[in-house]
Amino acid sequence: MLELAIGNLNYSSWSMRAWLLLQHFNIPFRERYLRFDGFEPDSVFKQSALALSATGKVPVLIDGDLVVWDSLAIAEYLAEQYPDRPLWPAERSLRAQARSVCAQMHSDFAALRTACPMNIEADLRQTGALIWRDHPEVRRDVAQIESLWEISRALSGGPFLFREFSIADAFFAPVCMRIRGYGLPVSKQSDDYINRVATTPAVAQWVQRARAENDFLAFEEPYRLGR
Repeated sequence: MLELAIGNLNYSSWSMRAWLLLQHFNIPFRERYLRFDGFEPDSVFKQSALALSATGKVPVLIDGDLVVWDSLAIAEYLAEQYPDRPLWPAERSLRAQARSVCAQMHSDFAALRTACPMNIEADLRQTGALIWRDHPEVRRDVAQIESLWEISRALSGGPFLFREFSIADAFFAPVCMRIRGYGLPVSKQSDDYINRVATTPAVAQWVQRARAENDFLAFEEPYRLGR
């Protein structure tokens, strides 16, 4: 059986992406939870993660003797191993577009990532209002994301980015959590998409577990001193 190593559900956006794919597409797997106690070389997390992959990061997918790290590589591996599951759109043109938006999500939008780290259980709307006011680069990232969503849904007809929930939606799910948690202003169409993603059973299950985690990590909390 596959095994997926993940970090704290409340904070680990990359873990969320890989986990959602396995859960949503009913791919059997065991979960290995590596709590974030720090990212220094001598931390328990870093030592545990390095025992799985030379990157010392999560997620990591283990399939027997094979180890796959990085969420995008994991997504592609799952799509190859489970061709009967529609992880990518069936149509070639939509599949190419989906791969493109995932690659952009994987490598871009640094301003949003930096200013608004994922924190599912926190209400950071007041902080988000200040970020929105003071950081034009965040506003640009959100505008570009909304444009990607609009173009993708127009091409496919919706309701998800490429009709049905796919790798692309899993990759943008943490972005939906950021926009919602920080109360960043988006169009009604984008808000409808965010709500649709958030109510997908696998996403709702991750969010429920993240809120119940009750594990405040100060080094992951640039805007709060406590819960």
